[in-house]
Amino acid sequence: MLTDRRIVLFDLFGVIARHQLPGALGTMAARCATPTDAFTAAYWECRPPYDAGRQSVPEYWSAVLRRLSRPVDARTVEELRLTDIDSWSRVDEEMVAYAGSLRAVAEVALLSNIPADHADAFLAAQPWLHDLDHLAFSGRIGAAKPDPAAFHHCVTALRAAPADFLFVDDREENVRAARAVGMDGHVFGGQGELATAVDAWLATRD
Repeated sequence: MLTDRRIVLFDLFGVIARHQLPGALGTMAARCATPTDAFTAAYWECRPPYDAGRQSVPEYWSAVLRRLSRPVDARTVEELRLTDIDSWSRVDEEMVAYAGSLRAVAEVALLSNIPADHADAFLAAQPWLHDLDHLAFSGRIGAAKPDPAAFHHCVTALRAAPADFLFVDDREENVRAARAVGMDGHVFGGQGELATAVDAWLATRD
């Protein structure tokens, strides 16, 4: 059922923020004296519980290093953690401005798969985030997209109905998951086509 709420719910990386810095995984692999391909596989295969807040920083990096048969020590873990955070620190300034401009006509929220320590760093470096109507970071809410629980968190936190949302993500599987819980969804392909899609969606709310 439609209400008078208009909530644009953004993904972060690949939409408002840039994807991981090219070469960062190679840098971390070199720190571990391991091939980049092997490091990349371990990095991503161990990632889901860390993103969803079910693993601490030491637990995640220990899992990665053990997968690679590398020694685990606090200094290595911290160096990898800081390099990792830095590799995800870039934003698209035009998209930041666009998201901010939407607040004149809609509520604007964020749902991101991001570990809690990364979220803390991003919040400290990007003050514009504090202007949004709600921030849902997977490492803090205990659920990562495409888990329906991540979307239900936003519905509950904003005291809204699923039909009040337009969810924007660059991954088709996440948009499908949002639609499955009753949200409208849009697969991001650039600011221009997004603005057209948002305008069309807002027009249906009048």
